[in-house]
Amino acid sequence: MTDPKDFVSGIDSNAKKSSRRVVFVTRRTSAQVKTADEAQLQTFPEVLFRTAVAVEVLAIVLVWTALLFNAPLEGLADPSHTPNPAKAPWYFLGLQELLHYFPPVVAGVLAPTLVVIALIVIPYFDINIEAEGCFLKDRRRRLRIFYAVAGALSLFLLLFDVYVALAPTLMVAGLMVMAAHSSPQSTSAFRRYLASKPLSYWIMTWFLFELVVLTAIGTLFRGPGWSWIWPWKS
Repeated sequence: MTDPKDFVSGIDSNAKKSSRRVVFVTRRTSAQVKTADEAQLQTFPEVLFRTAVAVEVLAIVLVWTALLFNAPLEGLADPSHTPNPAKAPWYFLGLQELLHYFPPVVAGVLAPTLVVIALIVIPYFDINIEAEGCFLKDRRRRLRIFYAVAGALSLFLLLFDVYVALAPTLMVAGLMVMAAHSSPQSTSAFRRYLASKPLSYWIMTWFLFELVVLTAIGTLFRGPGWSWIWPWKS
């Protein structure tokens, strides 16, 4: 018999094709690798093509919108007259709405910084390559964590009377509870849809929902002194 010490074990580099293959190479011989040039295959960048089509369609829609509707621009700025309310551009009205409830450091510095950090860190935290449902595995533990986070966030919004942000939070939390009690084998297509969504989907849904609601309220429902008004009243 050959001495086992003469063998060196290694794992094949291609784990997808030969995930369990082990190669033994003696010290007196070298490994022989046979390779062959594969024929080149012409491929079509399908994702790039879809992106190009989406960009072109969006550009056409924006151009036609600019031609058909006048931009809601105000008159020339008058340094002696400050408009009331002084509203930021629409893409900053969500932050301006938060400034109505929180101190400037919290709404203007802390909240945007945490959002940017979260968008950077979340993709590297709890990576879900298969995009499985959030509550399909270890449902009880994940439900406890979810209830704790949702309860703490809701209590925080209640303490500062941020009801405009509390409503979207409770709606998304209700959908997540429904997803937790659904399964991919549910008779309802809507429940199957909710059960299949990963955690990243729910976080992004909550973030976009909050952004749309805060921006809409700051645009349509805020009048002089940032008081609440109805859009159909002058």
